[in-house]
Parts: sequence; structure tokens; C-alpha cells
Amino acid sequence: MSGLDSIFDGIRPYYDSEISDSAARLQTFEYLNDIAAFLKIEGGGDTLRTALSKCATIDDFQDKIMVLVVEHILSRTSAGLEYSGLEYFGGNKKYLILANHRDIVLDSAIIQLIFHQHKISTTEIAVGDNLITSKFIEDVARSNKMIKVTRSSSPREVYNSSMLLSKYIRHQIVSGNSSIWIAQRNGRTKDGLDLTEQGLLKMIQMSGGGDFEADMIQLNILPAAISYEFEPCDALKCREIFITRRHSYSKQDGEDLNSILTGMKSWKGRISIVFTEPILPHEVSYCSTFSKNERFLELGKIIDKQIHAAYRLWPNNYIAEDVLLNRSNKPCAYENKYSAEEKSRFVLYMAEQIESILPELLKHKGIDLSDSEAIYKELEDIFLHIYANPVKVSSR
Repeated sequence: MSGLDSIFDGIRPYYDSEISDSAARLQTFEYLNDIAAFLKIEGGGDTLRTALSKCATIDDFQDKIMVLVVEHILSRTSAGLEYSGLEYFGGNKKYLILANHRDIVLDSAIIQLIFHQHKISTTEIAVGDNLITSKFIEDVARSNKMIKVTRSSSPREVYNSSMLLSKYIRHQIVSGNSSIWIAQRNGRTKDGLDLTEQGLLKMIQMSGGGDFEADMIQLNILPAAISYEFEPCDALKCREIFITRRHSYSKQDGEDLNSILTGMKSWKGRISIVFTEPILPHEVSYCSTFSKNERFLELGKIIDKQIHAAYRLWPNNYIAEDVLLNRSNKPCAYENKYSAEEKSRFVLYMAEQIESILPELLKHKGIDLSDSEAIYKELEDIFLHIYANPVKVSSR
């Protein structure tokens, strides 16, 4: 291992030489039977233990464990997966896949599955260390090409960890080792508005030579859009937005894990992933003509435009927008995009999801819930905007 490689030991995925030990630890995990039961894997924990015993490389782990798990999830909780843009991955070129982010685990896991099925080298995945809450999760994640993104409140630590991550991303892409998947923002999109954070773009340039144009072109940025017919964790996102409107939001212990499990088991309907055309050199050159901060804003606009154009709009999105228009005494604009049956089904689904979060909200301290009718109407408004906002941005 070179000196350059060793500085990344704290954040990089496992090497092939580390997989056997990781798989051995995973076989002894006390809740493996429960995980198999949750995923409804035939043969239960023994099936997983047998598969793990045959894992000696990252490819083994992805082939025998991740494919098994993700295919099970999709077969039970989705109505089909469509995707396009794989032609960009036909050669040896590596990309920084910059994607919108809707589900903690499944966004990147489904992309890995698609690549695996088409014999394309799977990407490495940038994941916040706040999700790595146990050695078991770390072993699973790092065996599946996870890069650990360090979260910190200390400005110095934020700078140091951002620089290290930026160096690692550039090293892997420029050296031709691996493409990298990273979300366009810190955390999932909660309100349906997929927007690239300027801070992310500044972070990925940190490791460059200081020439914005050269630094960004070198990373081969490829925007990607993922959309679910039924938004993963829509009720939980609705709840979080509702609370955040009233005071600062603090995650409870186990909340991320609950979101992961909810995303896995909830019905997602149809799923679309589109890999768009990579950002072209002349587009980066255009951005470089702006002032230091404005250039990141302009690059973000280009990335967002491609993601919004590629985002698959489903009947639910159009229904939500028309319901909002109707409530504002405006004529519906998209009735040709859905049927009366689809609209009735979505309205019923929304009611069920809102009912599922009301009991917890009613017990929430520090929030005035005396006007139940107004509260319910606000929750409906939040829920509808989660689905309608992608329609709004696509029509701009």
C-alpha cells in the first residue's frame, strides 16, 4: 500500500483482502435471523450465513449478498424498475455520479444492482458516518464499497474531513480506480425539490489545483435522477417538515434506522433511474467566467436542470399538483396525465399516511395541536407538495 493510499484508511471501502474477516464477523451477528425474516429470505439466516461463508472479495459480497437483498426488496415492494443512460459507462472512463437523493439506502443500492446486472464496475458510495452506528453496519457498508463521510460540528474537523474526502474522490476517478456516487446535497430531499448544494461543489474542488475549469472537468461529473412512484418515507418526511416549521428538528435515537427500514419495506410502485449526459467541458468553461462563488451556483444550475429534466413524473405527481391548484381555486392542468381511479387511490393513500403519523404528533411536546382541523390540512398541504414540487420544477 502506498503512502497516498494509507491516508484514506479511515474512510475508504474495504479491500478484497479484508472481506473474508468482515464476512466472518457478519456470520456471527446475533440478529441475522431477524434480518432474514424481515427481508423474507427463503431459508432465513442460514441462507445469509452460507452466502457470507463464500465471500472472499468485494465482488463476491455484492454478488452473493447485496444482489440477493436488493432483488428481494424490489420484488416485494416495487412494480418495476426502468433505467437509461448506461451507454456512458461503456469504456474505462470513471465518473463522479452526482444524484438526487430520496432514500437513505436504496438510491445507491439500486444503482449498484443495475451496474452489476450489466457487468459494469459498481461505484463507490459516499455515506455519512452518522449512519454507521455499529460494527455490523460498518462491515456491510464497507464491504459494499462505502466511503465514510465524516460529519462534525467543529469547523477545523469539517475542513480536514472535507479535504480528505475531496482528495479521495479525485484520486479514485483520475486514477481510473472507480466511479463515485454521491448525493447532490447533505441528506435526503424531504420536500421534493432536488437542488445541488454549492457547498458540495466547493468540497469536490478543494483537492484540485485551484483552476476551477480544469478541476471540475477532471472529475467527469455525471448527473443522475432517481424517482419513485410512491416517495420512500413520505409520511416521515411530512412529519419532519411539520415539526421543523415550529422549532429546530433533532433526530431521535434510532430515527435513521427506522427510515432505512421503512424505505425498504414500504411500497414504492414504479422506479426510474436516468443517467444523464456528463457535464461537458464547454459548460464548465462557461461557469468559470463567473465570480468565485457564482461559478458554483451556475454549475449547480446546470446539474439541477439535467436532473429535473430526467426525473420521471408519475401520475401521483400530477394528481398532487392538480389538487393543490384546485384548492387555490385554479383549474386543474394535468387531468390528462392520470385517471379518476388513480386520483382516488392517491387521495386515500395520502389520508392513510397522514393518519399514521398523527398519534406521534399528538404526543409531541412544544407544539400546539389544539386546532386538529388546521393541523390535518397543513399536513395534507405538506404531503401534496412533496409530490407536486417535481412537477413545478420540471415546468420552469
